Amino acid sequence: MVMQLGFLFDEDLCVGCRACESACVSENQNPAGVQFRKVTETSPHTFLSMSCNHCDSPECFRVCPQRAFTKKQDGIVKINPDRCDGCGICITACPFHGPQFNPQDHKVMKCQLCSSRLQAGLSPACVTACHTGALKMIKLGGDLENGTSTTLPGFPDIRLTRPSIRFRPKRSTQKTWFLS
Repeated sequence: MVMQLGFLFDEDLCVGCRACESACVSENQNPAGVQFRKVTETSPHTFLSMSCNHCDSPECFRVCPQRAFTKKQDGIVKINPDRCDGCGICITACPFHGPQFNPQDHKVMKCQLCSSRLQAGLSPACVTACHTGALKMIKLGGDLENGTSTTLPGFPDIRLTRPSIRFRPKRSTQKTWFLS
């Protein structure tokens, strides 16, 4: 059995440089305005890098009237552009804003987890570009790794979709200074 692939995001390591965003756009040659990965500042000096979470129970898959979405054995949720009619129902249904409208062909596009890179034994472009190690690719299954969580404050409710992302929440930033 193949394990579900997913992301591990470490809040302490993300510096908000947006290298993951740029690498994603470059790798996928996205049209202007289409971003599969977005970095947002959730509080001063705290960032969150998000993309499609290749959910265990994806809403995009469930609501698409054209059945344009498939979920591969490794958990990657893909969209078939030949089946998509651009209705946008998936865009409004996804709590993580994964599906994006392509203004050039009037269809929906989304992160495909850099499938061609994975097949070549490489990590997704966003993971490779993350110079601090805040974003990693992991295999999910079983118990949570010590110190990780399935959600963060402000993250959408995970109960319905069960996103394939884990977090290392921000640890205390309080520093103790000793003077001699």
